[in-house]
Amino acid sequence: MRKKVYFMKKNKVVCVGEALIDRIRNKSNQGFTNFLGGAPANVACALRKLKIDSVFVGRLGSDNYGKNFIVKFKELKVNLHFLQLDNDAPTRVVNVDRDQFGDRFFSGFEESSHSCFADEVLSKKLIEKEILNLEKSFLETKYLVTGTILLSSPISAETIFFLLEQAKKFEVKIVIDLNWREVFWDHSSFSSEISKAERVNLIKKFLNHANVLKLAKEEATLFFEDENPLLISQQLSNRPDVIITDGKNPVEWYINGLQGITETLNSQKIVDTTGAGDAFLAGLISKLISSGYPSNEQEIEDCIKFAGVCGLLTCLGEGAIEQQPYYEKVNKFL
Repeated sequence: MRKKVYFMKKNKVVCVGEALIDRIRNKSNQGFTNFLGGAPANVACALRKLKIDSVFVGRLGSDNYGKNFIVKFKELKVNLHFLQLDNDAPTRVVNVDRDQFGDRFFSGFEESSHSCFADEVLSKKLIEKEILNLEKSFLETKYLVTGTILLSSPISAETIFFLLEQAKKFEVKIVIDLNWREVFWDHSSFSSEISKAERVNLIKKFLNHANVLKLAKEEATLFFEDENPLLISQQLSNRPDVIITDGKNPVEWYINGLQGITETLNSQKIVDTTGAGDAFLAGLISKLISSGYPSNEQEIEDCIKFAGVCGLLTCLGEGAIEQQPYYEKVNKFL
């Protein structure tokens, strides 16, 4: 018997990976403020604000930070069926400093007496116990979104590979945001010994799973020695669509066999760029689901512009999730 899957509407997005605390240094450099963050968690929340159903798959500590996340996820109606809580490993806290231009950089993690953080031990076993629910979820899922930080731990890496394998059985498209953060590898008890070249190779191999790849210009240079999205696509076995962002500079893309460059809107009022790329990605995915896959340059431009506004509006205040715009606000802005 063939499974009847054709009548299911695929419009959900499953986001897999880290939810963590961004401890951002205040403008005055006197102290910090804690914000909920982590790229896949940011994308899951941003999608809900853009009226797209999202599922978050990740692992948090059973600490106050974990509880704060659950409150926020529930408020936005992010599906938490596959959220894991860890009684031993804590929720990760990332220290984010700013340079004189307001741009952020990661300066390490809050010290923990534990050997690892919760996001490093996302358990495959717990997901396997829920396999029927997972399959049911994938029947309605259009995209699975993940990054590469989970690869720095063999435990969570095994889980992400398992999820990709399951997703493909249900024709779920894989979206990878490269999100290279070397500090995560340097500080991991699992991967600190791995050389940079090995890390780059490991990640590059992983990118062969992508149907859509988003990366920053400096990541394109580091991983592919190229900044042309078509040539990057040709280096990967799935020939994915490739979107290259570069801060406030134009976005270069290769989508559905077409190639182009789209100007982004800018503002003098930028406060904090944390999470801008995640809001951009959520905006792009929301358009791909609501408007269908773009088939000509004009439709692609519209998708990228919409995504760009999502990113820009997120920069007008502090913190990644708090500032993400609701659908109505993006449309009004456009």
